[in-house]
Amino acid sequence: MAETRKAGRSRRQDERREKILQAATEVFFKSGFAGASIDEVIAKVGGSKRTIYDYFGNKEALFAAIVKEIPARALPPLDAEEISTQDLETMLHEVGRRYLDVIMSPPALALYRTMVAEGLRFPELAKAFFESGPGRASASLGAALKQRRAAWRIAVDDCDRAAEQFLGMIRDDLHLRVVLGLRKPPGPKEAERTVAQAVAIFVRGCRPAERPAGRGRNRSPSV
Repeated sequence: MAETRKAGRSRRQDERREKILQAATEVFFKSGFAGASIDEVIAKVGGSKRTIYDYFGNKEALFAAIVKEIPARALPPLDAEEISTQDLETMLHEVGRRYLDVIMSPPALALYRTMVAEGLRFPELAKAFFESGPGRASASLGAALKQRRAAWRIAVDDCDRAAEQFLGMIRDDLHLRVVLGLRKPPGPKEAERTVAQAVAIFVRGCRPAERPAGRGRNRSPSV
């Protein structure tokens, strides 16, 4: 009975924490870190400052939780067992599509814009954002490339750097134009073309060049 009550209490606490995070996300993305207030969060979710401080400590810690959790939920690490059964092109295509979908999603775009605006004033938050999002994604891909280097015939020396470059091709100027409001996020067909081209370029670039047929064979001297 005691265990049941404890589990129920824990579930209610998790639900309460989630509601606070959702409300705080709306407030921070609307007003920015400096302009947002805990009172605005309370107005959306109810309760008191004491409740929010009990869960997160302070305003900075509440924002840090948002910065860490949005990309962490959207970009889970690659499954080592799953990639062991895939070819390089399939793995890159799946990673590329998932990554593009995530960075073009409304929450990720809002978080990116907020961090660009607030990052210089709050370097620790900028670091948390990078390590939980872009840095985590490239590190996970780099580990997969190193793990399967021989099987996938990868000829580059620095797989971590190669992973960063692949994800950079996926973002390219498309992401910047969307962030700046110059265009809408790509639809499914454009996203597919973007990823397919990045995969083709990356695969050709990271594998050893194949010799043309006949290269290196003994040939009769010209007369």
